[in-house]
Amino acid sequence: MNKNFDTYRPAIEAAIEASEAIMKIYAGSFEASHKEDGSPVTIADLQSSDIIERHLKETNIPIIGEELEESEYSERCQWTKVWCVDPLDGTKEFLKKNGEFVINIALIDKCKPIFGLIASPIRREIIIGGKGLGAYQFSYEDAFNMENWEKIEKLSSMNSPVHIISSRSHYSGNFLNLAKQIEEEFGEIQPLKMGSALKFFELVNNRADVYPRLAPTMEWDIAAGQAIYEAVGGEIVNVETGKPLVYNKEDLTNPYFVASKKTMKLKMDFYHS
Repeated sequence: MNKNFDTYRPAIEAAIEASEAIMKIYAGSFEASHKEDGSPVTIADLQSSDIIERHLKETNIPIIGEELEESEYSERCQWTKVWCVDPLDGTKEFLKKNGEFVINIALIDKCKPIFGLIASPIRREIIIGGKGLGAYQFSYEDAFNMENWEKIEKLSSMNSPVHIISSRSHYSGNFLNLAKQIEEEFGEIQPLKMGSALKFFELVNNRADVYPRLAPTMEWDIAAGQAIYEAVGGEIVNVETGKPLVYNKEDLTNPYFVASKKTMKLKMDFYHS
């Protein structure tokens, strides 16, 4: 690995080792318990979190993550850099055994994501990228053979029809408003559904054009995807302000957002709170 990626080697090692643990559990029978907010958690979430935390501690950069105890904001606000981790994004999909789950690891610098890694244990593929790094895709087997990494090119023109990707849930009124706006401005649309941040494999590879998320998410769900997507010419903006999402906030919940190619210049007037 060249020096630009040496900082992120622990994240790659963590994702691969955590994937092995996840897949061993996935191959057998397992149950979920539920956290206070009602969301499911499995032994795979917890084992993956422990593995990733062990690797990232080598960097001496603090970590926030879905399965980690949250530090007080009075402490977090003093962190210039912080890792942001979802050790198993798509636990509901993991429980359904449909393969649509990933590992998300992002590095935040001054509230902005400068590096992201999304690993698919099922596909055994990783996308990685960030500010000044570009974006790459590679197999687990080629993780430490950079000459075999495939560079992801900058986003090109929109698909025809325009591909709108969303989670496996019902469309809201605002989603339909956005779809109508896109159809009027850019032509026919084609909806796609996919769970977890696996969507970013489609977005960064130009197989999807727009991803609206008009339902609650947390910082660790999106930070890695934002870093990679921005590296290829995408953006993720708050639907109420039109500005990029920021991280390590006092409230780690994301605002509703839309991810799209910068060239689309979508208007946010479709959204009514």
